[in-house]
Amino acid sequence: MKNSSKKKFQGKNIKDHKRNFDSGYFSKNTNRSEKNDRFLNNPAKQKKDDNFKKNDKNNTYSSIKRRKPIFKSNTEFSNKNSDNYQEFTKRNFDDWIWGKHSVFEALSSERAINRVWCTAEIFSSDKFFILLKDLKSKGVLIEEVSWNRLSQLTCGASHQGVVLQLASSKTISLEELIESSRHNCANPIILALDGITDPHNVGAIIRSAEAFDCKGIIIPQRRSAGLTGTVAKVAAGALEHLNVSRVVNLNRAIEHLKKNGFLVVGLSGDGRLSISNFREKVPLVVIVGSEDKGISLLTQKKCDFLLNIPLRGKTSSLNASVAAAISLFHLTSK
Repeated sequence: MKNSSKKKFQGKNIKDHKRNFDSGYFSKNTNRSEKNDRFLNNPAKQKKDDNFKKNDKNNTYSSIKRRKPIFKSNTEFSNKNSDNYQEFTKRNFDDWIWGKHSVFEALSSERAINRVWCTAEIFSSDKFFILLKDLKSKGVLIEEVSWNRLSQLTCGASHQGVVLQLASSKTISLEELIESSRHNCANPIILALDGITDPHNVGAIIRSAEAFDCKGIIIPQRRSAGLTGTVAKVAAGALEHLNVSRVVNLNRAIEHLKKNGFLVVGLSGDGRLSISNFREKVPLVVIVGSEDKGISLLTQKKCDFLLNIPLRGKTSSLNASVAAAISLFHLTSK
């Protein structure tokens, strides 16, 4: 019985082996490329493998396939985390100075300064306190920030707690601006900028102001773009021929101008008087506000007149630099 069952089992295996051999599954004459072609050209098997890799997320083989473009993903990850490098390449550091000795020499040489960032320790030190306090009284923006903020601004440079940005032109005091504006001019016009932080707008306004023989520009210490390289570039050389005064408080500066015989007018879309109907021939201070917020409410109360530029189209407002150019054209043509 044992022998007969054994022979029967062996015979079944032999038949199965012969059938597989005849079908070519174990064919020794089939080369490697033919088997690969047969595997690749079998759409049913290929579809089955694709579904297997797509659905079985825990399968080791499919996980390896998903991680195959590891070099590409690592490159993308490094690019996303190289914000400091991209910021460094985009930002122009030609007018930036950092480090204790370098900044101290720049402050001592009376170079035109736009802005200073420093830690509380630097500002209160005996070496820097008097210089920084004097600059702050002249309208230079001095900001006390943390060490990490300075590292972020300089993209990880060795700043030693103090960073400085040079200005493209020197500023003068308000008294000097008033005195120079009246030189050989009976009715000078001075522009005052309220909350215009876009350097391109500031540069364009400076260019228009110089073209219409405006005698000077007043820029507040805060909420305004400084005389950076971008401003100088957009101004296209006009900054070299126009006096600029940077004041600590714009409203106090307006009060001082009023005491010196200036009439203060503000450009506002809500102004009741059209600029084409304004006939006053006196020394003027024209206040231009930002495009989105306009002139601040407190500054509007300081104005003697609020003038509007009549618009006939569907556009409800103008760019700040365009509004300044139009107003200067009307006011100087009379």
